Formats: sequence, C-alpha cells, structure tokens
Amino acid sequence: MEKEELSNKEEQNIEDENSELNTDKQPIEEAEKKEEEEQLLPEDEIANLKDKVARTFAEMENQRRRFEKEKDEAFEYGGFSFARETLNLLDNLERSKQTLESDETIKDKDTLKKLIEHIDIINKDMISIFKKNNIEPIKALNEKLDPNLHQAMMEVEDDTKDQGTIVQEIQKGFMMKDRLLRPSLVAVSKKKVEEKHEEKPSDQKNQENEEKDPKN
Repeated sequence: MEKEELSNKEEQNIEDENSELNTDKQPIEEAEKKEEEEQLLPEDEIANLKDKVARTFAEMENQRRRFEKEKDEAFEYGGFSFARETLNLLDNLERSKQTLESDETIKDKDTLKKLIEHIDIINKDMISIFKKNNIEPIKALNEKLDPNLHQAMMEVEDDTKDQGTIVQEIQKGFMMKDRLLRPSLVAVSKKKVEEKHEEKPSDQKNQENEEKDPKN
C-alpha cells in the first residue's frame, strides 16, 4: 500500500511539473504569435522603403543646394580678403599726396604738381579697377551716420549741420556688392554746448561792490 501511495505521489508531482512548464510556455508562444502577426505585409514594406528612398533623395538635394550656394559665394566673394588688403594701396597713395602737399621745400613747384597729377591718375585707375570688380566707395560726406556703413571716430561742433551728420571723412569705406569691405572712418557733427552764466544774488553783488570801494 505504501508503495502505491508513493507512486501515485510521484505521478502527481510529474503532472504538476508538466502543467507548470506548459503555463510557462504559453506567454512565449503568445508573444511569438504576436510578432508573426505584427510582421509587415509586403505592401507595407515597399511603402517604407519608398519613404526612406524619398528622404535620402531630399537630403541629397539639400546638400547639393548647399554646395551650389557655397560655390557661388566663393566665386562672387573669393577675392574679398585680397580686395580689402589692396585698399591699403589707396590709403598709402592718399598719405603720400598729403605729405608732398605739406612739404614746404617743394611747395608751389612744377615738380610737386606733376607728382600730384601722377598720384591722382593712379588713384583713379585703381578706383576704376575696383568698380569693374563691383567694389564701390561708400558715400559719407554730408550723409547721416549709418552704423552699418560708417564708424564715428570723433565729434565736431557744428551748428550748421544736423547732429550726427558726417562732416569729415578720415578714411574712405568700400562695399563689395552687398557686403561691407570696410567701414568709412568719419567725424560727425554735434551741437555746441551753450555756456550758462549763473546770476549772482543781489546781496553778493553788493558785498563785492563794497569790497571794491572801501569808502562806502
């Protein structure tokens, strides 16, 4: 009898273990079935691939446009740095001209006049070459100060001009197409400061008069 009871218990334990294994397998099998059901249909896969290809082509097109823009800018403004450095030649010509004109040893001599004429010719030729390459001088004198184009270096008292009007061009500025090559260095007008004379009180005036005239 005891042997039969033991065998029955063993069989029951085996059955319980098998039932537990079956219950553990059920979630796995259900998950696998869901994955199979969630697998895309061929039509959906084709649609996804078309979408990826379209996005890739859009990115390639945007990149091509960026390269085209950079190439155009390099072509348009490739000589920007060179042009800015070349402006120093104009500055040096202008300084040389001013130095010669202020030299008392050659003032009012034909030699000076010829030198100035040659300097002016070179200056005009350089300005002409700049214009052919879309480099134009910035208007400054008698213009209203524009911080985008002009840089104020000092103020000059002048009641005949509106405040902030450019009355002197210290260094000429230039534009290269729509880009600022360098700003104009200028002096701008400001209103004269009126001196205010404070009136002295009458008591103070009388005291000063008494000090001047001790007889009184």
